[in-house]
Amino acid sequence: MKSILSFSLLATFSCLVISCGAPSAAENNNSQSSGIPVKLLPLNAKMNSNPAISVSGQFTTDDEVLLSFKTGGIIQRILVKEGDAVKKGQLLAVLNPVEINAQVQQAQLGFEKAQRDYKRVENLYKDSVATLEQLQNTKTALDIAGEQLKTAQFNHTHSQILATESGYILRKLASEGQLVQPGTPVLETNGAQSGNWLLRVNVSNKEWAAISLQDKASVEVEAVPGKAFAGVVSRKSEGIQPQSGSFTADIKLTGEKPSAIAFGMFGKAVIKPVVTAAADGNGPWAIPYDALLEGDGSTGYVYVTNDNKTAHKIAVTIGGMEADKVIISKGLQDAGALIISGSAYLTEGSAITVK
Repeated sequence: MKSILSFSLLATFSCLVISCGAPSAAENNNSQSSGIPVKLLPLNAKMNSNPAISVSGQFTTDDEVLLSFKTGGIIQRILVKEGDAVKKGQLLAVLNPVEINAQVQQAQLGFEKAQRDYKRVENLYKDSVATLEQLQNTKTALDIAGEQLKTAQFNHTHSQILATESGYILRKLASEGQLVQPGTPVLETNGAQSGNWLLRVNVSNKEWAAISLQDKASVEVEAVPGKAFAGVVSRKSEGIQPQSGSFTADIKLTGEKPSAIAFGMFGKAVIKPVVTAAADGNGPWAIPYDALLEGDGSTGYVYVTNDNKTAHKIAVTIGGMEADKVIISKGLQDAGALIISGSAYLTEGSAITVK
């Protein structure tokens, strides 16, 4: 009887130990389905990869013109001063006309003589007195004289300077009585009255790389304190400016224009660069530093997911570094979302749970 009782107690104890030490099937299923908690960043939306860039510069227009005479000569009159408003077609300066008038008269006389010579030889040719060669030579001389007359008349027309657009006289580069050569700049004008104002700013190498055309900007004008004007980046220089040793960018005012503005006036702007993932998914992408696991030169590794259930480790190409982001140029085109938190606990194929 004693031995039977001992065996029963031993069997009961063994069952308790087995039941306590082994997890149930339900517990196993719950553990496998929970996955590692992670946070995701979608890869199909616009992302600011660069902080706002503060710049300053001077207002100008994109139509500054250096005006000059077609021919050389002595300036007889300059009819405007620096800062004057002018209208398109307005007379601005003229050369002393004596020399150019003489050239036109000389060309006119030469043309008339060539006409007489051709007419005379033509009549002689009809009477079989002049040869065909003589007729052809006089015709060529007539054509040359006609072209010389056109040249002289053209030069006469451009012995005066007319305003090409309605705007302002920015600089007067010569004076009355001065002898100038053909093409020597006399006046500099712009088309400011058309309202095509630009804020031309200097930017560093890094800022130049971060800025793209059509990036939006907020512009402030010293003459209009407390008010911001909308603009976009309309141009980036393709090389360093020798005078400043830096790159330049033009910000074009797109909305309301300042009422008080002039050429050379100082202005400030804040450019908001935006890197947009391309429609075909070819990047670039801006990702947090925490999402990058390891790197070797321009190559790094991240975890991504396409179903929000399984993590996959892939290699990416690092395009650049910013204060709080890494720019990825290649590698994420086939990924749906990037894992930006919990990566340290993942391995290839790990089950995940999105927090």
